[in-house]
Amino acid sequence: MAGSPASGSGPDDVLGYGLGPEWVPGPDGIPFRAAARVVVLDPDDRVLLVRGHDSGQTSRSWWFTVGGGLEPGEDARAGAVRELREETGLRVGPDDLEGPVLVRSAVFDFARVTCRQDEEFFLARVSETSLDVTGWTELEREVVDELRWWELDDLDAAVAAGTVVYPAGLAALVRRLAAGWDGSVESVVE
Repeated sequence: MAGSPASGSGPDDVLGYGLGPEWVPGPDGIPFRAAARVVVLDPDDRVLLVRGHDSGQTSRSWWFTVGGGLEPGEDARAGAVRELREETGLRVGPDDLEGPVLVRSAVFDFARVTCRQDEEFFLARVSETSLDVTGWTELEREVVDELRWWELDDLDAAVAAGTVVYPAGLAALVRRLAAGWDGSVESVVE
C-alpha cells in the first residue's frame, strides 16, 4: 500500500506516492520515467485506445495508446512489445513494429503528483482484434476503464465533443500512418 507523500516507505512507494519503481526523481525533483507506447491499427485502420482515470481524482479520465514505463535496461522497442502483450494480449515481435513514429515529452498530473514522461511511439499493425487483459498490473486494474477499437471519424467527433485523448492530434497522426509510414519521426511536447 502506498505511504503518505512524506513516508516513501516501500519499493512501490517511489517518492511516497505509489507510482511504481520505474519512476525516479528527475533533476528538477519531479518523478520521471521513460516509456514506450504503441499505436495499434487493425486491418480496417481502427486504432486501439485505452480509457483510464486518475486514481487521485476519479472524475478525470482520458483515452491514450497502449504502453507504459520501461524496465531497467530495457530499450523502447522491447518495452513496446512487452507492454502490448501485457495490456492487450496481442503479440508482435520487435521487427513487426514500425518507428519510432513519434516522440513525446509530457508533464501531467496523476495520483495527485506532477510527473514527467518521455515516450517513444511505435506503430503495430495487427490482424487479431480479440483482447486479453489478464496481464494487467494491480494499478492498471484500478485505473483502466476500458479498451476500444476506434474508427477515426468517431474519434474526431469524440474529441470535438470534449473527450480528452493523448497525445494531442492522435487521429491526424493515425491517418498519416494508415497511409504508410514515411520514416519520419514527429515530436510533441505536452
